[in-house]
Amino acid sequence: MSTRHDTAAPPAKEGGAAPGRPPAAAAEADARRRARLSRRWQRDIRWSPYAFVSPFFLLFLAFGLFPLVYTGWASLHQVEMTAPTDMTWVGMRNYTRIFDDDFFWNAAKNTLTIGIISTVPQLLMAMGLAHILNYKLRASTFYRVAMLAPYATSIAAASLVFVLLFGRDYGMINWALDTVGISPVDWQNDKWPSQIAVSSIIIWRWTGYNALIYLAAMQAIPQDLYESAALDGASRWQQFLHVTLPSLRPTILFTVVVSTIGASQVFGEPLLFDANKGASGGAEHQFQTLGLYLYEQGWVNQHLGRASAIAWTMFLILIVIGIVNYVISRRLRASS
Repeated sequence: MSTRHDTAAPPAKEGGAAPGRPPAAAAEADARRRARLSRRWQRDIRWSPYAFVSPFFLLFLAFGLFPLVYTGWASLHQVEMTAPTDMTWVGMRNYTRIFDDDFFWNAAKNTLTIGIISTVPQLLMAMGLAHILNYKLRASTFYRVAMLAPYATSIAAASLVFVLLFGRDYGMINWALDTVGISPVDWQNDKWPSQIAVSSIIIWRWTGYNALIYLAAMQAIPQDLYESAALDGASRWQQFLHVTLPSLRPTILFTVVVSTIGASQVFGEPLLFDANKGASGGAEHQFQTLGLYLYEQGWVNQHLGRASAIAWTMFLILIVIGIVNYVISRRLRASS
């Protein structure tokens, strides 16, 4: 007698696992999940770069573009510090007035001379220091860090130290000059000595910074060029003239432009070097720069409209410098 087997599945025990999904439903759910993740990934790839750079643009909008537009609008009005919301339309009067002001042209000339006195020796010294550091020296890392120490020093601290060094009666510079028979120099009240003293602060602060820029560019020059020049019998000096300098032309142009822009905006050094701690740049405005002239008109004389016109004039000067940089760089690329 045959036994009949019941092939039906036994009922699930209480608390057991629920029966699984049908294969078609599971595949459809997995496809939907993958599509959702794909759309999310595409949105992330598309919009994440904008999210990462948005803080810069937000800060630039708040602290860069808005002040630029506002000062441009204020430069066309008569605005006083005592009532900054009361604006009277004057058109281009603020611009014509500053161009007729002898103090503006004096500040412009002082800015030019201080820029030349500080930029040319600074870049020459930076080039020489970078050339020395480019050789294998012991403790080279220490020297490179030391180069940045003046740049990291506060402008106020550095300027106050240089005020003591250039003191007329008890300064160390006059003491050194006296030992070689040179009479003391009034560094703060004479025109050219005061500009040289202010320029020395700028040179001290920025020479090491530019030296490291030149050093990085020198280390990017292929060593094959130096080896070929050495095989041709070129000395170290000839290698520097015919290999290093031509390879550094874009870097030299960059540092010249950046130093020129920085020189046109010099403010802290002459402000703190003034014995009277004012914005006049000395008793006879002998080292007043455009930055000090702007500060004097806006925050001392409280003429915000005129100060805005000065700021926009300086901005246009920087644009001209940028255009000159673009033309020269194009010619250098075309000639290379």
